[in-house]
Formats: sequence, structure tokens, C-alpha cells
Amino acid sequence: MSTPQDEEVFKNLSFPLPYRVLFLIGLGIFGWAANLHGLDILGVDAVGAMDLRADAQTSKSVMPVHHANVFNHTKAVVLYRAAYRLCWSYAAYIFTSWIVFRLITHGDRSLVDQYGFIPGVTALAAVYLIFCPHDILFKAERDKFTAAIKRCLFPGTGPIYFSDVILADIATSFAKVFGDIWQSLWMVKPGNSILKPPVHDNWLRWVMPTMMSIPFLIRFRQCMVEYTSPANESRKPLYNALKYATSFPVIFLSAAQRLVVADLVKERGNGVVGEPWHGEHPLFRMWLMAGIVNSLYSFWWDVTNDWGMDLFRFGPSQNHDRLPPKPLILARLHSGSSTPLLDHRDSLASPPAEHQQLGYIPTKHNHRQSCHGLRAVLHYPRAIYPVLIFLNLLLRMTWSVKLSTHVQSPRDGSFAFFWLEIAELVRRWLWVFLRVEWEVVKMGDIPPPRTVLFQAEDRSDDGDFEMLPTSPDIISKKSEYD
Repeated sequence: MSTPQDEEVFKNLSFPLPYRVLFLIGLGIFGWAANLHGLDILGVDAVGAMDLRADAQTSKSVMPVHHANVFNHTKAVVLYRAAYRLCWSYAAYIFTSWIVFRLITHGDRSLVDQYGFIPGVTALAAVYLIFCPHDILFKAERDKFTAAIKRCLFPGTGPIYFSDVILADIATSFAKVFGDIWQSLWMVKPGNSILKPPVHDNWLRWVMPTMMSIPFLIRFRQCMVEYTSPANESRKPLYNALKYATSFPVIFLSAAQRLVVADLVKERGNGVVGEPWHGEHPLFRMWLMAGIVNSLYSFWWDVTNDWGMDLFRFGPSQNHDRLPPKPLILARLHSGSSTPLLDHRDSLASPPAEHQQLGYIPTKHNHRQSCHGLRAVLHYPRAIYPVLIFLNLLLRMTWSVKLSTHVQSPRDGSFAFFWLEIAELVRRWLWVFLRVEWEVVKMGDIPPPRTVLFQAEDRSDDGDFEMLPTSPDIISKKSEYD
């Protein structure tokens, strides 16, 4: 009968940590392509919101240029198709390397360590291809990516682009992957084993948490640049920076837990090594409190500020001004009409003139507060918002575990962390949909012309609208905006 340790060894023989890191990077590329594709299908102008232009890396505008009423569908198609091609090319490259590794080692433990350099060489070649100056292998996409990395690492005092904010936020979900990269470098080093990460008991123990802190430090600095900008008049960037600062105690107090175990071993013996709970030690309690504060604060910020929901907002709703007026209950008194009650379509405010020119009419999905605790403008079906909020809370509560290194032991199963990392990438993938949607809403965008080909028809007594095809003349008029 196999033990958990035997199963862990078998998984590491088949899919060692360096290849898991390469797989997660490929999953991130696929997630970005799927985000662009999904936002385009759902009618959210990600290209306009994030200023994803061919010359975005040289743009001098204060904020990403967003053209209202112009939906960049063609540009979005070009971008996500290029991202898909890059993803499939990368996947084919990594899969080929892994197949060669498996055919050579045959799952033999000694051969796995002997040929552990194969994933290392694969990773080095991938890094070289990213920064390769030659015009091969999606050079335009690689140049945009490297330019975005430079802006994130060295933001200076200029504007912070929304696309760079999204990139840095995605990088925070790769914090554990950054730590795994450091571990993988040591595992493929001659003399070490690719099956078990080395344990550092000296100053090197702080290198891994430092690597994991880099994405949060980048995002923290972006927030401080926004806060100190002469054009800024809000404290919101400062509070956002505080959110990222709460990640540092979680990461470094986790690395300090080995000191906790060492202290308790002196008091109670070696039996405490495998115990998951050390509540009697102050450092453990500090780490636990830091994890709770970071998880709850991050969840609240996601829902309230990154997604613009009113569910946990203190004070008046910032979406109040966007709400259209409700139908008059005593319409007869207000209108002076002999009609018993006004038609709902007459009682609702007319859309802005620029919206009328495009044939745009508000719907229950886009411009009515369809559920308490959400916001006035919803581009997606209202049922998905509570689901995404719940999933975000659930996955956020495992945040301290993903940022913690001391709980990764043979007993816990390091391969289990691989699934936690995948779950975090899925959470971030879902987060991007609502984050970009909220940015589009804040910029005063309207749904793209190809998704507003409808006219209003009263279907119920609650003032909602249904979607019906518009007349051909409206369709032809709106086609010029595509």
C-alpha cells in the first residue's frame, strides 16, 4: 500500500517543480488571451480601457487613451489571436521538453536527478526568446511585454497606465511562482535533487520570501507614484498601497516560522515538528493575524474598489448619480394627465444625446440597479456577480497559505500547493473581467455597437427592458463605429 510520501515522490518524478513553474507561466499566458477574448465577446472594450495599441509603450498621454462610443473589436481580435498563438507555441515548446525528459528518465529516481538540467536549459532558452532582439517568434508581442515590464519595474514619476496596473496585479498572483523559481534554480544545481527543494537555514532562507515580495513591491510603488502625483487629490492610492503592504508581514512572518519550530523543539522535543498549530508562540499568532488582515482587506478592496460594488461600501454609494430615476408611483399627480398611470418608458429618463445617436437604449443588464449591493451599470448578467464575489472570498481566504512557505513540507504535500497556485490564477482570471468592466464603466463607456442592437419594449411592471433587434437603418448607422 502506497503512502502519501510515495505518491508525492511519484508526482515529482513525473512532473517535477521546474516543469510545474513553466506550466503555470503558460497558464498565465492562456488566461490573458482568454481574458481579451472573453471581454471582447461580452462587449467590454478592454483595448480602449487599457490603451492596448501598437504604440502603447511609447504613449505620452496622461491616462490610457479611451475613445467613448468606439469599440475596438478589430484590435481586440488581433491581440487575443496573437496571444493565443504565443500560448500554443510556448505550450508546444514546454510539452516537447517534458516529453523528452520523461522518455530519457523513465521515472527512474537516479536518472531524474541526473538529467535535471533539461528543465533548467528549457527555462533559460525561454527567457532568452523573450528578450531576443531578432525579428522572430512574435517580436511585436515580446516587445510590448518587455516594455510593460520596464514600466512596472521603473515607473518613475510619470503616469501609471491601467494596463500596467493589470499586469502588476496579475504578477501578485504569481508571487508563489516567483518563490518556486528560486527553489527550482537550487534544485537543478549540480549536487542537489530535483525531487526535493533544499532547506536553507542561514540568510538564504530570506531570499525566497524576498522573491515572493517583488510583485507586491512593484504594485506598492505604483500606488505611491499615483498618490504623490501633483494631479492626485485622493487618498485612495494610499489606502491601496496599504493593502499591498499587508502582504509583506504574511510572507516574512511565514519564513520566520522555522524559528518558531526551533524554539518549540527546545521546549517540547521533536514531536512538534509535524504539528500545524503553534498558537502558544507569539510569532505564529502574529503570522495568523497578518494573514487574516491581508485576506479580508484584499477581499473588501476587490469588491468595493476594484469592482465598484456597493455591497461593503461605507457611506453613500458612489454609483448613486448613475442610477436612472425610478418610475413615479403617483404619476398622475406629477404629470397632470388624465391617464391613470404613465407608461414605464415615458417615466424613465431619456438616454444622453450621444447614446441616442448610436441607437443606444438602457437595458436591465447595463443601466439599471438590478440587485441590491451591486452597481448601477452592469455589462454582464446579474446572476454571475454574487457567484464571483463568493468565489473571490473563498480563494482569498487561502491567500496566506499560498504566500506561506513554512507549511510546505512532505507531510502536507508540496504538490498540493500546485493546485492552490492554479486556483489563484483562476481567481485572478475572473477578477480581470470585473476589474476591466468597472474601469470601462468609470470612463463613461457604453456597450459596444454590436451588443446594443436592440430597442426597448416593456415586458413587465418593474420597469425593466427586454432586448429586441433594431431596424436595419440603425444597424447601418452604428456599423461606422466598428
